[in-house]
Amino acid sequence: MKSYIKTIAIIIALFVGGNWVNAQDGESLFKAKCNACHMVDKNSTGPLLKGVLKKWQDAGEGELIYEWVKNPEKLITAGNSTMATAIKDFSPTMMTPQELSNEEVDAVLGYIDNYVKPVDPVATPTPGASVSAVTFVPNYKSNLNLFYFLLTTMVFIFLAIYLMANSIKTLINSDAIKNKLMEKSSESGNGLKNVLMLIGMFGLLAYTNTASAFTYNGPGMAQEGQPWLLIENSDIYALLTVNVVLLGVLWYLRNLFKEFMQMIIPEKAAEVKKAFAFKKLNKVLTDVVEIEDEQSILMDHEYDGIRELDNNLPPWWVWMFYATIIFAVVYIFNYHIIGSADLQLKAYDKEMAQSKKDIDVYLSKMAMNVDETNATLMTDAKDIAAGKGIFEINCISCHNPKGEGNIGPNLTDKFWIYGNDVKVLFKTIKLGTANGMPEHASKLNPIQIQQAASYVLSLPYTKGKEPQGTEVK
Repeated sequence: MKSYIKTIAIIIALFVGGNWVNAQDGESLFKAKCNACHMVDKNSTGPLLKGVLKKWQDAGEGELIYEWVKNPEKLITAGNSTMATAIKDFSPTMMTPQELSNEEVDAVLGYIDNYVKPVDPVATPTPGASVSAVTFVPNYKSNLNLFYFLLTTMVFIFLAIYLMANSIKTLINSDAIKNKLMEKSSESGNGLKNVLMLIGMFGLLAYTNTASAFTYNGPGMAQEGQPWLLIENSDIYALLTVNVVLLGVLWYLRNLFKEFMQMIIPEKAAEVKKAFAFKKLNKVLTDVVEIEDEQSILMDHEYDGIRELDNNLPPWWVWMFYATIIFAVVYIFNYHIIGSADLQLKAYDKEMAQSKKDIDVYLSKMAMNVDETNATLMTDAKDIAAGKGIFEINCISCHNPKGEGNIGPNLTDKFWIYGNDVKVLFKTIKLGTANGMPEHASKLNPIQIQQAASYVLSLPYTKGKEPQGTEVK
């Protein structure tokens, strides 16, 4: 009956309120008074506390748990508690008496009974320091250049497809091709097949035109240092896919055109035409006069029997010259008038600023990669202040507020059990020791452990517990 009354009393204390301490106070009291030696869900310096109230109630000692928390040594000496006798040898050190009222003990026990293990916390950086989230951001400037290139390529492919389609259309409308298609159709149905393939090709072309219309996502709100048009990686992939499809369509049209031409031009005539086409291409690129017509471009002057021909400049060279003029105009507008692109010095400054941001993100990300092999002594006032806060929450129950020692040794004198190097102290705090020092790796992140170790090493000497360990000079 007493156990039920006790349980009801705790529920009332947790949820009714009034002068009772609420569950939030129970959590803060647990962290301040118990967390240095106890964990709710697993053993540490002291045993795990999950279900501890029920264990004492089942043993018929629900009321004695108050005496155990307030003065465990007195309860053990009295010898009237089987639970106290059973737990006294769990740790080589005696549990520290806690100055708590019955209501505060109820709040702590309520917090323990309702404890839910939190999701693994994300490591927090040094207090006061801002850590930027590492997110993937597309390189919009490079994407815009790729977009221009792929869009230009697509325009040229469209132009080639248009010219090839018109050529095929002209061939199909010719009487020679119509007769050949009728012959092929009567023999094997290939004419119908070609026509169906042509229809399918134009359907595919219409589809790619529609698909390409959705590759532009709009300029959006351009941020500082970003181009006016924000092109996502998905847009580049989509445009590249469209170009590949269009190239396939162009290749198919080229083969179809070649097949039609072979229907109406004999093989030898095709070879002659091919040679003529090459000769014509050479004529277009070089604008060379035929040898038999060179008389028409002979110049009047002669030197040592040598006469000069008044050839025109090669068209390919002239076109290249015009292209450099166009490039120069575009360059001047782009870099000096409109300013849509950065000159070298401005681009360098932007790259340096971005590199600094990348370095800051990298350093903040790597800050948690601290362990007992690379821990360093922190001297910044913010880090020492953060270490002091960590010490007050986790360490004063065993080492006292000034580090003069209680259950644990004096941390301010020159005597150390394991050594006073920051790396050794980091390891001691992180992993704990066999003498009763609990591990803190499950409670603190590496930066916090390093801050706590640095704060301990900054403590001035305070007279307290007798020296333990070896003197370090």
